[in-house]
Amino acid sequence: MSDILYEGKSKTVCRGPDDDSYIIRYKDNATAFNGEKKEVIAGKGKLNAAISNLIFEYLAKNGIETHLTKIIDDTSAVVKKAEIVMVEVIVRNIAAGSFSKKYGVPEGTALKNITTEFSLKSDELGDPMINDSQITAIGIATDDELSQMRQKALRINELLCALFLKMGIKLVDFKLEFGRCGGKIILCDEISPDSCRFWDAATNQKLDKDVFRRDLGDVLEGYREVLKRLNLSEAGNA
Repeated sequence: MSDILYEGKSKTVCRGPDDDSYIIRYKDNATAFNGEKKEVIAGKGKLNAAISNLIFEYLAKNGIETHLTKIIDDTSAVVKKAEIVMVEVIVRNIAAGSFSKKYGVPEGTALKNITTEFSLKSDELGDPMINDSQITAIGIATDDELSQMRQKALRINELLCALFLKMGIKLVDFKLEFGRCGGKIILCDEISPDSCRFWDAATNQKLDKDVFRRDLGDVLEGYREVLKRLNLSEAGNA
């Protein structure tokens, strides 16, 4: 096994085959509420890897540069070495989760416009929201980098909404991570039911990690459904 460089909540980052790459391995760990709720769910890593890889490949075909370079096996991939920008970009199309709680907007309310927000990547501080001027004030990113991240996030949202709508899934909201690589800002981390809210378009059934967060049943049932529809969509576009 390659040398482990970083052990995250849902992935392990290992030394890559060369100096410009890492290997990421998806884990079966499920966490919520900044790690307060934890469980190992057999098969979760494999599902997240398959879903994220398909989505990253779709985005790459549509002009979004990502860190993914090669799929090794069911849970591992080679990715470009990037310096992660320590803020997450959250995109919201429909009110849900913390947005509904903070602002008193009933969950499921369609927003009049897409919202974007930044949160500081810090488990210790609870990933607090942070605005542009605060981010630049403490030197996490420049105005230009934040502008690029926001523009890329909105383009990704446009592409994913179109993809998932064809699959009968609403993309409610999601979070993204970006990194610096070769003087550019590129998409990193993952896009999966761990980092997105997916609702069935007909029934509003949750197909994401909220099933785990809220103890609503078998969390992997929704993940499997997302992967099945993605595979059908890919087959239809072949």
